[in-house]
Amino acid sequence: MKMIVNFTPTGMIPTKEMTPHVPVTISEIVDDVLQANEIGITTVHLHARDPLLHTPTSDPLVYQEIICGIRKHAPDLAICVSTSGRHENGFNVRSQVLQLKSIVKPDMASLTLGSLNFNREVSINDPETIKQLAQEMIDKNIKPELEIFDIGMVNYMKYLIGKKLLTPPLYVNLILGNVACAQVTPLHIGIILSELPDCLWSIGGVGDFQLMANSLSIAIGGGVRVGLEDNIWYDQGRTKLATNAELLKRIHVIAKANGREIMTPIEFRKKMKLCN
Repeated sequence: MKMIVNFTPTGMIPTKEMTPHVPVTISEIVDDVLQANEIGITTVHLHARDPLLHTPTSDPLVYQEIICGIRKHAPDLAICVSTSGRHENGFNVRSQVLQLKSIVKPDMASLTLGSLNFNREVSINDPETIKQLAQEMIDKNIKPELEIFDIGMVNYMKYLIGKKLLTPPLYVNLILGNVACAQVTPLHIGIILSELPDCLWSIGGVGDFQLMANSLSIAIGGGVRVGLEDNIWYDQGRTKLATNAELLKRIHVIAKANGREIMTPIEFRKKMKLCN
């Protein structure tokens, strides 16, 4: 199967103080996504930032401007928005972006399948909020981009399938290497993959583990999640800050060496039954 490249340009953590390369303004995010689209990606996973403070925001009007800017030049690119519980814990706030309509309606939205601890903070995803978000995505015809950090989240995914809150086709991101979750090892990856129901899947790694996670996934037939959201460094020695373009170009080199072709946005749309 062709390889999914899920591009994650911004995230919630990187700041301009950490790296000048992270896109935080609306125009910067749009420009990075369009450059990535030229390099070759399948889908983009967006986080919005406050236009003045550059802090994470759930404001649908900010997402609207970003999506509009992308679709003007890359209408086929599959766009996923974040409903993260890392800085916002209420369903009403987290679901605001799902209310966007017409040309700025997102194709997909993230759905993290459980609560988890990061190094310094928690991402709260209580069962009721997960189910509410899943139902809202069904109601709005927005496909979930399922985020799995550990084996227990696979079991909860199956539970939601049984409750008809998740329906095929399904797409999963395995996000590995976080201190309190599954790690980037063949054993951890193999166990999780062996338990997944039929779905498309990609693997991303946190921080120093991004390249290792991406390389393993490419080698065993999966897709990748890659971008400055998860990792701001080009090398594990942390001597060079990466740009999104550099991270993507390296993925293309590794993919070519493994004989893997990149899945186009149109091919992904067909597989995921996304409206164009």
